[in-house]
Amino acid sequence: MTAQTLTEQILARHSGHGSVHPGDNIWVDVDLLMTHDVCGPGTIGIFKQHFGAKAKVWDREKVVVIPDHYIFTADKMANRNVDILRQFAAEQHLPYFYDVGSDKYKGVCHIALPEEGHTRPGEILLGTDSHTCTAGAFGEFATGIGNTDAGFVMGTGKLWLKVPETMRFVFHGNLPPYLMAKDLILNVIGDIGCDGATYRAMEFDGDGVYALNIEERMTLCNMVIEAGGKNGLIAPDQVTLDYVKSRDKRRKPFTAVYPQAGAKTSLEKVYDVTKLEPIVAKPHSPDNKANVGQVRGTKLDRAYIGSCTGGKLTDFRAAAGILKGKRVKIDTFIVPATSEIAAGLKSEQLNGQSLEDVFLSAGAKIGPPSCAACLGGPSDTFGRLNTPISCISTTNRNFPGRMGHKEARVFLASPLTVAASAVTGVITDPREYIA
Repeated sequence: MTAQTLTEQILARHSGHGSVHPGDNIWVDVDLLMTHDVCGPGTIGIFKQHFGAKAKVWDREKVVVIPDHYIFTADKMANRNVDILRQFAAEQHLPYFYDVGSDKYKGVCHIALPEEGHTRPGEILLGTDSHTCTAGAFGEFATGIGNTDAGFVMGTGKLWLKVPETMRFVFHGNLPPYLMAKDLILNVIGDIGCDGATYRAMEFDGDGVYALNIEERMTLCNMVIEAGGKNGLIAPDQVTLDYVKSRDKRRKPFTAVYPQAGAKTSLEKVYDVTKLEPIVAKPHSPDNKANVGQVRGTKLDRAYIGSCTGGKLTDFRAAAGILKGKRVKIDTFIVPATSEIAAGLKSEQLNGQSLEDVFLSAGAKIGPPSCAACLGGPSDTFGRLNTPISCISTTNRNFPGRMGHKEARVFLASPLTVAASAVTGVITDPREYIA
């Protein structure tokens, strides 16, 4: 049998075929469908339109609903969206509805999914959000889909997919203390462009990747969509398996897939991480990359550390290591991705001080766990850019208007670079603060 890439193996198993090839159009069985407050109402509307007002979802154990985008707001339309989710979850008796304002609330869907044990190697996870690809860090095929496709999956548990080609990105070497996964993926996107991986799987490998913890691997896979990727994938290792088994309370069996020698890829790029530098993506595109030295000294008005890309505990540990004992010179916003991470800010210590206290002592503002300003949102959204200012951010997109005001300038960078820049008020090389 012809050797298959990770993506091809997963799609073959879920289509009932012994093997598949790039360009094949296949029906696949879906293991999990996720939706949230932005796209959930549209998905539900399509589901009811085509399957009937009283139709039941194909498997209520496989539908996860997580409000997270426009939730801590007085905006009536945003609140209406959450009400639609509540009504639907009650009608369908969905066990995995993480309602805002309840003790089940979690926060950003892409981080809440693995925390709650919904990500498993070898599975297919589809979500009505482009950054659903984050879950590829757990060795599964995960990608974003539109409301129409999601409404169909909700009723049938199946979807018609084209098998993508695979691109491989191999990172070797010991990651220097001044670099994070954000620097690695911004390097890749800058090299191949925002359309360089259009409808392709992006597979990550190498000892540099497997030295990363699971949260950093999520950052790599999260941003493949910024290169046009269909999905990102990292084959599972013991770190992956230990995390998944510790989170999956149902102990649901899964079948992981691993690299097969000789599998064909459309591109392979190899990086030596010891030779890379901190990267900043300049406005207004994630592929507009520059080494931090090229933009060093650029005046800033705000720093933002949060989102599915930069609001994990690993991100906050890194930022706190720079901010401890210092004061920020610009408005600095800290937004944990989930309630579990928010609790971690209170409990985790750095030299006898909680991470939360480190940030507050530095003069930063801490918001509730959510997507917050990452997608802009209503004008009362925490951290939203309501004026045309310059912001350095750990988020994943810097298109015009992405964090609010359409004339604001957003620079993307790692939590280390963002924290260092918050201290000085200008774009700063984190190596100035790291021995």
